[in-house]
Amino acid sequence: REISRIAIELADDEFERERGLMYRQYMPDTAGMLFIFPEEEYRSFWMRNTVISLDILYISRDSVINTIRKYTVPYSEASIPSAAPATYVLEVNAGYCDNYGIREGMKVHWVIDEMP
Repeated sequence: REISRIAIELADDEFERERGLMYRQYMPDTAGMLFIFPEEEYRSFWMRNTVISLDILYISRDSVINTIRKYTVPYSEASIPSAAPATYVLEVNAGYCDNYGIREGMKVHWVIDEMP
């Protein structure tokens, strides 16, 4: 059963992963940024220069959410670590997980929609 669907922007190279959502003033509720890493390992993000509060989902190589960090603090340089190794990290607007009932242990499904 599908719980929610978002349009993702990919951050799949080093430059895009370092910049992430920094300096963005707004992100639609149905959007997010997916960080793709070449290896599965413990991850840690921070909110440096990030204007909007986020929910950060750490996702294993088998697409299972293993850590959710909700309502992150904009501009904070505090470490926001995963509790387990992750290959993917998904950033969505703060409150998204609560609004849609997204929990640790759920599986994420990637769907590629072809552009017309």
